[in-house]
Amino acid sequence: MINRSQIRAVLHGAACATAVMAFHAAPAFAQDADQARDDDGKLTEIVVTAERRNQNLQDVPISATVLTGDDLGQKGITNLNDIQQVAPSVAINTYNRSTYINIRGVGIAQSAPTSNPGVAYYIDGQSITHEFFIGQSFYDIGTIEVLRGPQGTLTGQNSTGGAVFVRTPEPRFDQFGGVVDASYGDYNLIRVMGAANLPFSDNFAMRIAAITETRDSFSTNAGPSPSKPGNLDLFAIRGNMAFRTSDDRLKINVRAEYFVNDTDNNAIKNRNDYTLNVRTGTNPFLISEDAVSRQRIEGYRVNAEVRADITDGIRLRAISSWQDAYVADQADGDRTSVSPAGAAAANNPNNGVGRATSNRSDFRTWTHEVNILSSGNGPLNWVVGGFLMDESIPVRLQRDQTNTVVYLTPANTSITHADNNSKSLFGQVNFFVTPQLELIAGARHSWDKQVYDRIRIGAGQGVTTGPTVGVTSQSSREWTGKLGVNFHVTDDTMLYATASKGYKAGGNNLALVTGAPAVPVPGFLPEKNFVYEVGFKTEILDRHLRVNGDVFYSDYKDIQLQSLQNGSPLTQNAASGRAYGGELEITGQFGGLSFNGGLSYLNAEFASNAMIQNTVTNALQAITKGDRLPFSPEWTINAGVQYEIPLGGDISVTPRVQWSHLSEQIATPFPSISSIVPGRDIIDARITFNLGDRYRIEGYVTNVTDKVYIASQVQNSSSAAGGIIFGAPRQFGVRFVAKFGGE
Repeated sequence: MINRSQIRAVLHGAACATAVMAFHAAPAFAQDADQARDDDGKLTEIVVTAERRNQNLQDVPISATVLTGDDLGQKGITNLNDIQQVAPSVAINTYNRSTYINIRGVGIAQSAPTSNPGVAYYIDGQSITHEFFIGQSFYDIGTIEVLRGPQGTLTGQNSTGGAVFVRTPEPRFDQFGGVVDASYGDYNLIRVMGAANLPFSDNFAMRIAAITETRDSFSTNAGPSPSKPGNLDLFAIRGNMAFRTSDDRLKINVRAEYFVNDTDNNAIKNRNDYTLNVRTGTNPFLISEDAVSRQRIEGYRVNAEVRADITDGIRLRAISSWQDAYVADQADGDRTSVSPAGAAAANNPNNGVGRATSNRSDFRTWTHEVNILSSGNGPLNWVVGGFLMDESIPVRLQRDQTNTVVYLTPANTSITHADNNSKSLFGQVNFFVTPQLELIAGARHSWDKQVYDRIRIGAGQGVTTGPTVGVTSQSSREWTGKLGVNFHVTDDTMLYATASKGYKAGGNNLALVTGAPAVPVPGFLPEKNFVYEVGFKTEILDRHLRVNGDVFYSDYKDIQLQSLQNGSPLTQNAASGRAYGGELEITGQFGGLSFNGGLSYLNAEFASNAMIQNTVTNALQAITKGDRLPFSPEWTINAGVQYEIPLGGDISVTPRVQWSHLSEQIATPFPSISSIVPGRDIIDARITFNLGDRYRIEGYVTNVTDKVYIASQVQNSSSAAGGIIFGAPRQFGVRFVAKFGGE
């Protein structure tokens, strides 16, 4: 068993030891500001892997935001949620167990064991199939690619909105090196990340990275519960072993990662408290709960990747991944400090309001992908491949309807088991008809099946003796793909036009038909998204200024909307949707002056009338043509500027300020006090001292104006009442970074 306290002590000690080592080490790394530009002060090439090969971002016809690890550090991006502050058309909400990513209004809004996200997420080439486990690996990042629009050819299902590719640094065979990155801030924030590159020979190297991050809650719990919802306690560690042959024609990576996030669950403000409760008043960061709350997300994943040159022009790539993780939590059912009338009665007239709950979901997933692709520099580039996923998801939901402080006796238990299988074949061809004109054609065929077994247990019954509600199966198959044309006007300017289709598989529902306790609600159908996009990518002023832009139109069919029926997760196919908009990103580097900006406009609405479940009212309600789609902010804007000021010798200081704007959005199709997330403007500032080429010391302030804003609107569930999660208040802190060796 991994001893977290011992490893944390090592990391904390390393933060001090590295400072001593770096004084005696050879100069190791250029200043971060210099890493964004080459020796001539120009912008450096950005390499992306979206099409299964290393390519210059400016040559790939995809609307994308790409950030390096140094970019993340400069902008103060320390978690996945912060990506929406620097990437246009992205909305991210984190609450309960999940991180929900929506791009251009397409993604996911609520979790269920049988539902899938609409934005695919990959870490080092392995697909992370569920939104519960994507935020724990946000450390020691090489690059992160945020791709907007369907990625239905090379990524496949669950990418109707887009995809996110995270790459960690590859082990290097030539030089020992490492980094320690430590931060301390108010609310007792302590964040220490360490990484080391270990070259054992010319053919074997290893990189190890770990992080520990703890922080007190922004909210105070007036009790009487001793829990402190909203706190942070994350530990994660990973290793990457790299092997290669002497001729570099065979490369093998074996990666492993462990993570655990052990907290007192979310700090969710009771909506009535926020407006009526005299004890907590309107203070957004004061809650009052009597139940003990907790949440633990823990797991590991391992994968092996092989890249082999079959011939001088053909390469084989294969990756297999095993992922085993779980989520367990307990929450205050009514998010108050009092027990409602009748809460302790054997037949609770309030149906368990004030209840204590205990939930656990396990996810065990195999994924395999094989690619054969061209590796030459001729006019024809191609890739063909196959993908297979098998996973098992046992879930246990227990509700104690008579005890309101701690979970003791299950009055109602639900046990379910989902088996998901997905397989697909795909291929894409890029062909230069002329040195300037490039044609693209890709297709993928996917087969998906989900088998869902439900068992509901009554009070006093054993786990295996309760009535079986039923086993249902849902299968779907679909063609997706992409057609495109690129026109390379010059070496620095490209115009492109694409048409692409994305797909998300259908599935089964846990919810039961009202009045028929043994009859499950019918399953849901696949959703499809057709997107037509034209754009440009250019670098001007002798590659000191990069400008990328696009406009798009989206035709969204059989939208899968997640809601609740009688407290149980329900996914339903709503009406179709249509969206149009555009994005613009600018990056500049002129000597010591660096700046970046992003702008997106989105008009996303339902394209027809429909009747769908309203989670708040627990009843069917009409949506009409022209109503807004959830998580579709009209405007997202970000801008940042910094200037490096030499102070003599190798010392410089770089002040930076950045601003982000996110327009109002809604968490469900029905605007109300329970679903509206108002717009917000957030300003961050930092000042960085580069002390030679080994050390960096930063001081930072986030949310400079101490803006009070709603980050997420949480809906009612079978586990607990909904409420409001407020965004982080103003925070101050310092950060120290030291690199050594060849890092």
